[in-house]
Amino acid sequence: MATFRLRRFSNPEVLRAIAPRRLIAFLEPHRAFFEARGLVFPRAPSTGPIDYEALVDLFMDPGAGLPKELLDALFLVDEMATPHGMDALLEDARCSGLPLDEAAEDSPADVAVQVWLLDCRLLESKHAEQFLVRPRSFECYQTGRAKVPPFTLPDTTVCGNLERDLDDWFEEKKRGRGTRVFVYPREDGVWFLVRHGEPFKREESLNGPETVSVCYRPLKYDVLVYQPQIGELRVNARSKHEKRLYRTQFGKHFFGDEDFFPGDSKYTLEPLLTRGEAALACVDVPGMEWVRLREAHFFLGGPSNEVQSHRADDVFAAFRSRDGKPPAGRIIRAVFQVKFTDSKRPRSVTIRPSNIAQYTRDDDAELVEQWLRRRGFILAGADTGRGEGHATLASA
Repeated sequence: MATFRLRRFSNPEVLRAIAPRRLIAFLEPHRAFFEARGLVFPRAPSTGPIDYEALVDLFMDPGAGLPKELLDALFLVDEMATPHGMDALLEDARCSGLPLDEAAEDSPADVAVQVWLLDCRLLESKHAEQFLVRPRSFECYQTGRAKVPPFTLPDTTVCGNLERDLDDWFEEKKRGRGTRVFVYPREDGVWFLVRHGEPFKREESLNGPETVSVCYRPLKYDVLVYQPQIGELRVNARSKHEKRLYRTQFGKHFFGDEDFFPGDSKYTLEPLLTRGEAALACVDVPGMEWVRLREAHFFLGGPSNEVQSHRADDVFAAFRSRDGKPPAGRIIRAVFQVKFTDSKRPRSVTIRPSNIAQYTRDDDAELVEQWLRRRGFILAGADTGRGEGHATLASA
């Protein structure tokens, strides 16, 4: 974890809101560290008071050299000591049967400390879940298997082996070890949150009148989603190397095959050339009213690598008003306008034939995926060699 300034533990009143016996139990593994710095706290509430002000001073001192284990625990408890964090912890603790000693006067920090003492992995998982937002951009990889094999949620052993292989890669790339993989089954697929380190940072910090160096390794959270029904892995990560890492390692550890997600093309625009306007039919997709082609970009080639672009309210109608024929070239990009039954304004969908897809994920996008698949714009895992590209969904 990074060296940081604690937001809530910088206030003695927050520490006082934690039951003394729980705070003592929380700090007990590091008693020798505190005593070496002149801070002796009681072994039980009945044997003496806790010096809350001295604790705050130590927590806020960047040069105190807090043990990594204590720093990690303080960071997680501090982050989850909010009303929202408390609600999430209470709900999961009750669902998992965690024997919380609940009281009406429990504060958010009190609940967070208690969960840490009973099940630190639960606290860590709920903290990580905060970063499981729906990213706007995914790259999609579909299995090349003719039949998608059944998927079993990975257990701690499988996740541990995956974490070790990811650690080896991140360590080689100067990002340290300590990777964690969190699994969250949801209705729209199995979501994975991968927490890993970033390159080391050194920053200056003021400690009273003195300038000191603060050294830490920032954290990064990557999001992956696997859809077992269609054998598709969606990846949100920063670099192409990380995306390749996840594609191969998830295939290796979940299916015993590093090439399970080969990166083959997913999208094609051939239906526009072979079926014409019929490729825009959407009557079999409840929730969609109509689809129109707004833009089409044709690669004509030649010595100048010519690209011809057509833009209109309805490109097919524009073609019909002339000779009814599109240019004799390969379509490299298309923009559709899609009207949904529950929306006043249509939205645009942009497709580029590709071995990847970047797109906004929301409820409308799920309908678009159905339509694309039924009209043949989504390939069944075949490698068509069309290069890279994008698919995006946005308001028109």
